[in-house]
Amino acid sequence: MSRCVLTLGVVMLAAITYADEPLRVIGLTCEFAVDPLGVDVAAPRLSWRLQSDRRGAKQTAYQITATDHNGAKLWDSGKLDGPSSQLIPYTGEPLRSSQGISWRVRAWDENGAASEWSKPASFTMGVLEPEDWSAKWIVAPWQTESVLVRKGFEVKPGLQRAIAHVCGLGHFEMSLNGQKSGNGLLAPGWTKYNKTCLYETHDVTPLLTEGANAIGLVLGDGMYHTERRHRFSKFQGTFGPQRAILQIELEYADGSTERVVTDDSWRVDAGPITYNDVYGGEDYDARRLPQGWDTGGFNDSDWPHAVELVRPSGELRGLTFSAPEIGAIEKMPAKQISRSSDSCSVFDFGQNASFMPRVTVSGPAGSSVRLTHAEVLDENGQIDRGTCGGNRGPAYWQYTKASDGEETWFPKFFYAGCRYLQVDQTPAAEGEALPEIVSVEGVVVHTTAPPAGAFRCSNELLNRIRTLVRWAQRSNLVSVLTDCPHREKLGWLEQYHLNGPGVRYEFDAHRLFIKGMRDMADSQTEDGLVPNIAPEYVKFDGTFRAAAEWGAAVVLVPWQHYQATGDKQLFETYYATMQRYVEYLDSKATDSIVEEGLGDWYDILPGKRPGFPHLTPPAITATAFYYEVVQTMSQIAKLIGKDDDAVRYDELAETIREAWRKKYRNNDGTYATDSQCSNAIALVMGLAEERDRDATLQALVKDVRDRGDAMTAGDVGFRYLLQAMAQGGHSDVIYDMINQTQRPGYGYQLAHGATSLTEAWDANHNSSHNHFMLGHITEWFYKDLVGIECDPEGPGYEKIVIRPTPVSDLKWAEASHNSVRGPIDVRWEKDGDAFKLAVTIPANTTATVYVPASDDQTVTESGKPITQAVGATALGREEGRAVFRIESGKYAFYVE
Repeated sequence: MSRCVLTLGVVMLAAITYADEPLRVIGLTCEFAVDPLGVDVAAPRLSWRLQSDRRGAKQTAYQITATDHNGAKLWDSGKLDGPSSQLIPYTGEPLRSSQGISWRVRAWDENGAASEWSKPASFTMGVLEPEDWSAKWIVAPWQTESVLVRKGFEVKPGLQRAIAHVCGLGHFEMSLNGQKSGNGLLAPGWTKYNKTCLYETHDVTPLLTEGANAIGLVLGDGMYHTERRHRFSKFQGTFGPQRAILQIELEYADGSTERVVTDDSWRVDAGPITYNDVYGGEDYDARRLPQGWDTGGFNDSDWPHAVELVRPSGELRGLTFSAPEIGAIEKMPAKQISRSSDSCSVFDFGQNASFMPRVTVSGPAGSSVRLTHAEVLDENGQIDRGTCGGNRGPAYWQYTKASDGEETWFPKFFYAGCRYLQVDQTPAAEGEALPEIVSVEGVVVHTTAPPAGAFRCSNELLNRIRTLVRWAQRSNLVSVLTDCPHREKLGWLEQYHLNGPGVRYEFDAHRLFIKGMRDMADSQTEDGLVPNIAPEYVKFDGTFRAAAEWGAAVVLVPWQHYQATGDKQLFETYYATMQRYVEYLDSKATDSIVEEGLGDWYDILPGKRPGFPHLTPPAITATAFYYEVVQTMSQIAKLIGKDDDAVRYDELAETIREAWRKKYRNNDGTYATDSQCSNAIALVMGLAEERDRDATLQALVKDVRDRGDAMTAGDVGFRYLLQAMAQGGHSDVIYDMINQTQRPGYGYQLAHGATSLTEAWDANHNSSHNHFMLGHITEWFYKDLVGIECDPEGPGYEKIVIRPTPVSDLKWAEASHNSVRGPIDVRWEKDGDAFKLAVTIPANTTATVYVPASDDQTVTESGKPITQAVGATALGREEGRAVFRIESGKYAFYVE
């Protein structure tokens, strides 16, 4: 089963009993990670969840204790009053680099009863101070495709603990005594390498033995170094030669310590990887692998010495600024679908995903297989690489055999989005036997961030749409949020905020967004511009570098992060970065109008090829996002106590809004070009005048209906179209718009064979077939259709809003979201005028529940009048809904 499938645990719509279940402390995390290694801040923040089926269960006090890895006491907080359970700073004895910490929590409930202590959790420190590094950056004395780097060393008797801190650029894999350390792939995460380099921390104790040992690193290029030559590449760029830094801390039972560090005593070899490029592919000649090179006793005397690197690199940072590691998530066997010759076949995985292939081959030594990836086939059943950038050169994996026996190979440094592989077999020499393909499987690779959501409903097309979007999300969540996993792999920033809420419903992706903020700050220019991509590896021309709709992410992402987690740290860390971006936008505005934008990118108009906007020009959207950025900055400033800034940003926002209205308000109460995007952003951002809101909304509805329930909005506008419709009470229009297959859209893509969301609504073969940029519908599924939303009055789901929206012929819908405070489960069913709503919210939270019910309908809870319901309070009626406040626990509302 995929590690990205979350079982949906909804409350059954039946009578609920109330057990006197004690409060339990579970789900301990440090800096949003479970038992993390490499925490590189002096006061890590600790969080936990509370579990109880008892209604109204909450925390009134807590206590934390912590010890080091030798059992020495570091911290006892004592009993601290309050409900806080998220992001509690460590305040015990000062922590040191490489230290291991075990910690636990207990809580007191609303009756003053103490819980049992939680199960212990742990975190291991990274390198806290630059002077704690005694290792040196090293490089090979020559430039090559890949490098093997090794060092033999002795381990004394009585080893208790061995912690390694390691970075290899662009990518590395580390092994000790012939065994790979960890399960991660494509490490470390991509960064702006001249500003930040990420290191990993591994506990390598189990991999070491008394006596002779060896450590090996394999280095590859990644985004650190790209070049075209004879293969496809999106751009050319380099941060220098491949390099590595490593430090192992050895601790012994007698209290002594040793270090193994990179320096010029290490040895290097070119190794078996003869080509690797993040875009062009990876070639591996197994004949060139020195057997046993990463084991103790290997004779490396003929290997040249490494060279210490004098030129400085970016700042070394650990887990706190890193995304979750990339891993092998699941395997898919490939099915051969055609054989165009004795030496060429096409294999189909049945799913477009981010793959690294595992191939098993038999046949003569020196023979090779080449695997070329593609998303689609042409009319003859052969691969069509047009959607992968194939017109700019080939890209593939290639393996050359070392022996005459059966061999299995899995690449190290190249992954690609694809569904199909063309496999070409080549003999060692002309006229000799071909290698034979024993098996080909696709290994799906992407972030190991845990799944956090599940959604189902009675309409199978909607379920398939959610899956279509989710595959595109999965394929593009690596160490950045990429646009596509094949031809670009770049972090286009509009996806961070426009799709941020949808991604957060589906994945525990908080660390991905935290890292993204560092990437944006590192990529910011001296004049304050936040470029369209971060990390910025290539400077595109004009607004492809400077679109306000893209750069707005630097302000909107930390705001969304705060709403989802309650974490204000991004505000404080990057406030100056955000201010500089506002100043940049100010400098580009003429009479408060910003022209630098891309408009409603990839909107759709019949007969027009998608790409540049057809209906909503750049100044409309760029200025709107200028307004939203400044308005959000005002709210951020208030939250962190910068009241003067808040007033200034409030005044600036109002000036921008008046300028936008003056330029774009139409006499009939619509805005700008009267497009779906223009009117939707006017409504959702609050740009529309109050007197116009009804007219604007009705114009929006009419436009969709007049087009046969079709959207025209694209990358920038579609999220706002959905939100405007939902907020205006027209989710029925959204349902009709997506519940069809005849016009370009989600269903249309499925009807035309797409298995992941495509870049263009019409799934044409000039655009990518694995993009999540139009995947905004996920947010609607969770937030509006099922009705799970964080209450802005209680960020981090301390307070929750449950507001389901039954539509049309949909009989039921259910969703679960595993929030920072625990799982929220909602299911609704309707049968004629009867309506049933089951809700579960975590301990230590409250929710406002909006139950669809007319004024003459009676609402009961678990078969009882609301006045008799435990933990539920009626708040009145509001626009066709009965409103209740509930405390933590399970509830079942019935409307008759």
